[in-house]
Amino acid sequence: MAAVSVLPSYQQQQRFVGGFPYFPGRRTLRIREKYVVLLVFALFGFVCFGGIFFLPDLRDRVSSDGYSGAAVAPDRFEGMFMPRMNGSSGARNRHGLDEAEDPHRGQDWLKFRQRISMDLPGAASDLRRPNTSADAGVKPEDPDSVPKPDLPNSAKSNASEVKIDKHPEDETVTKMRQEKIKEMMKFAWDNYVKYAWGQNELKPLSRRGHSASVFGSSSLGATIVDGLDTLYLMGLKEEFKQGREWVAQSFNFQSGSDISVFEVNIRFVGGFLACFALTGDEMFKDKAVEVAKKLLPAFNTATGIPMAMINIHTGAGRNWGWASGGSSILAEFGTLHLEFAYLTHLTGDRTYIDKVMKIRDVLLQLEKPGGLYPNYLNPNTGRWGQQHTSVGALGDSFYEYLLKAWIQSNGTDIVARQMYDEAIKGIEERLIQKSSGGLTYLSEFKNNRPEHKMDHLSCFAGGMLSLGSQWQPGETPVPNGPFLPHTKLAAELTNTCHESYIRSDTRLGPEAFRFDPMTEAKALRQNEKYYILRPEVIESYFYLWRLTKDPKYRDWGWDAAQAIEKYCRTDGGYSGIKDVYSTNPSLDDVQQSFFLAETLKYLYLLFSPDDLIPLSQWVLNTEAHPLPVLLSKVNH
Repeated sequence: MAAVSVLPSYQQQQRFVGGFPYFPGRRTLRIREKYVVLLVFALFGFVCFGGIFFLPDLRDRVSSDGYSGAAVAPDRFEGMFMPRMNGSSGARNRHGLDEAEDPHRGQDWLKFRQRISMDLPGAASDLRRPNTSADAGVKPEDPDSVPKPDLPNSAKSNASEVKIDKHPEDETVTKMRQEKIKEMMKFAWDNYVKYAWGQNELKPLSRRGHSASVFGSSSLGATIVDGLDTLYLMGLKEEFKQGREWVAQSFNFQSGSDISVFEVNIRFVGGFLACFALTGDEMFKDKAVEVAKKLLPAFNTATGIPMAMINIHTGAGRNWGWASGGSSILAEFGTLHLEFAYLTHLTGDRTYIDKVMKIRDVLLQLEKPGGLYPNYLNPNTGRWGQQHTSVGALGDSFYEYLLKAWIQSNGTDIVARQMYDEAIKGIEERLIQKSSGGLTYLSEFKNNRPEHKMDHLSCFAGGMLSLGSQWQPGETPVPNGPFLPHTKLAAELTNTCHESYIRSDTRLGPEAFRFDPMTEAKALRQNEKYYILRPEVIESYFYLWRLTKDPKYRDWGWDAAQAIEKYCRTDGGYSGIKDVYSTNPSLDDVQQSFFLAETLKYLYLLFSPDDLIPLSQWVLNTEAHPLPVLLSKVNH
């Protein structure tokens, strides 16, 4: 019997073509071969993907081609070490607003030449100074030759021309800037009057009223009350009269839902008290007392620490559901002292000052873990909640009011100053950080570990630290007067906040920004990239300008004002933006009341003489409402 072949049939019919085996019966790849081919294609795709998304972006790097030791052509040498000035080719402006030349670039250029002269003798003489607008014949007295920012189409019909100066110390230029801020205030006010009069805030795109949950369900005219003292300081008399008449005739502090004790105090009580202090109009004092009395039931707790929310009809208080087991929030119950102390001063009723002094007594008795104040305190047990400390959201204005309570008392409230100094010591030891690039920032502290994130809200700290370093009872702070350690820290923190602005494409700062080995002063998460017309960075510019007279703070403030004008102004008012890193950002359609109360007021004061709200006689609450130093003479 013949042997039966056990080979596959295709091997029995094997042929050779060109010396290689050929299998005529096979039409497809085997499974193993398919996997190999698929793996090759996958690896190729991964390499391509990685090259696109993970390799560093070298577009902003200065090319060094042609560099050979010290034999560098002057133009190449210039581009390698120093960014080219506007008008020079080869360098991309990393921060946008190409037409807004940095007024310090010329100074930086001279310093650079001096440094090169020291390090490489003879090299600096070969450097050619880049062409600037000043060299090209742009003079401050020639307004037509001054470049203007490119406003969005929706804003061009409404915005007056914004001119960028080259000589920031020129009084004419400073006055022009001040008048521009005044025009911005009038534009914001007029649109609120037109589309949302009597309601809490304006939706400029929808052209109707808006109300945040902190105001409850009623229309309380929050923008009117918040903006009145700004109108008064700017000399907008007709607008101030218009708002004053509404308060006298239509303001009715009634709400069918819960309202925020903190927000009502700083905006309404503080706003009315500021208007009284500025004008002497008794109506404003009466309104402040009316509102404050309805907040008092919130203090009816076992410790005297007030609840966050109150129903003014029932007097029932409650805390935010998300706040660490029913806790009250440090920045809320710690930001009542200025307004309540002034109420007692005006009325003789000690109820107000007793309420806030009870809060202080509780805090004095508590142990401060690591020298820090946690953000949460249970009003019933008197114990700290979650171990989370921040000089930004949830903590910020508590520290501000410790310092300002001392200032308000004209330096007699020694306990407030001691608490402030001890708190700042803990912050310096635990929260102050230095980035790899040399930026000083305020981290947060969670569960005994730092989180390397800084809020826009915490950018007020530069102004606070500077004020705390230089303010003395009965004396006008002297610019560049006796510098204490916190003055340097204040300038460093403010510079970091400025960096968060100029590192964005809009030159406006994000809600929060982070620091890690790959990132400095930039937001990483989408929910941190928005800007809602916040004032804190400009607030620090104002204080640093008043206390140092360094013109860069005015320049920085003007840069921010132009960015607001370019990206936030619409036909119907000003709106926040959702992404500061987009040159065409979406708008959030809310003109916040604090934009009129704080942002525009600080900008206006930044370009005003020091005798408008002198810091020796006035202290601004956390909503920028000016209240008098109680032992100083205030002329109404």
